[in-house]
Amino acid sequence: MQQKGAIQIIEWEDLDKRKFYSLGVLMTLTTRATVYPFSLIRTRLQVQKGKALYSGTFDAFCKILRREGMRGLYRGFMINTFTLVSGQAYITTYELVRRHVSSYTPSNTVKSVVAGGAASLVAQTITVPIDVVSQHLMMQGQGEHMSRFKVKPKIMLVATKRRPTFGHTRDITVQIFAADGFRGFYRGYVASLLTYIPNSALWWPFYHFYAEQLSLLAPSQCPHLMLQAVAGPMAAATASTITNPMDVVRARVQVEGQSSVIETFKQLLAEEGVWVMTKGLSARIMSATPTSVLIVVGYETLKRLSLRAELIESRHW
Repeated sequence: MQQKGAIQIIEWEDLDKRKFYSLGVLMTLTTRATVYPFSLIRTRLQVQKGKALYSGTFDAFCKILRREGMRGLYRGFMINTFTLVSGQAYITTYELVRRHVSSYTPSNTVKSVVAGGAASLVAQTITVPIDVVSQHLMMQGQGEHMSRFKVKPKIMLVATKRRPTFGHTRDITVQIFAADGFRGFYRGYVASLLTYIPNSALWWPFYHFYAEQLSLLAPSQCPHLMLQAVAGPMAAATASTITNPMDVVRARVQVEGQSSVIETFKQLLAEEGVWVMTKGLSARIMSATPTSVLIVVGYETLKRLSLRAELIESRHW
């Protein structure tokens, strides 16, 4: 096992894979359920023209909760749970690429950058079609006029009977395919790669860097998991700030059906000025902060719980 500063890093070969995957699914689902409302708010803020509907993150949260209820904050969540597959693909790719790169360089920064970028490439290839459908569902309700596709109204014979959640998903999926074909599900794919590959490639090295610096400042008896839980949000805030302009472009491309990343970027600058690149940043950081805490605490705990039996006694945290 390699060390970074005073903090031990559990590598892929140290893990019991059966434990790792079974516990990993539960961790990923819990994380997504916790931060999903902030992802929905971020999407609506980024897609709206100027401040046509919401003036900011808190205003959006209050208006959605008041007018659409708690269900409004979880529009599209059911279809979004299918990204659990991409979550496991991300973790596997990150660990395997990290192990492969370690045979060429001992640098933890290089391993983190390469593995983080590769993991994001694999995950986004799986995630983008789900995100496209999910984001259109997010825009229903108050934001439906900003979406190209709308859930079709359906008269119910029994007033109290609710339409199945996946009925909405089917409506949007059929409309996307009818309008754009299979390519419609990968609209914004390039923009997603340009957003999430750098974000992932930046998050991991910043995470290890901040954890190392904190370990040098903290008392020796301070639990490593606590330091890592602080380093995660710091890395997330840094990476989110750097990549937010591309995230705004990605949201517009996917929801409004734009075909060109460059043209969308130019249009945004012309319509709303340079500050448009900060739209949804606070919501993104608010989403990324608890996500990072949950991911770091969950992931590091997951790896410790998944250690091979013969290694448990030799590790000290």
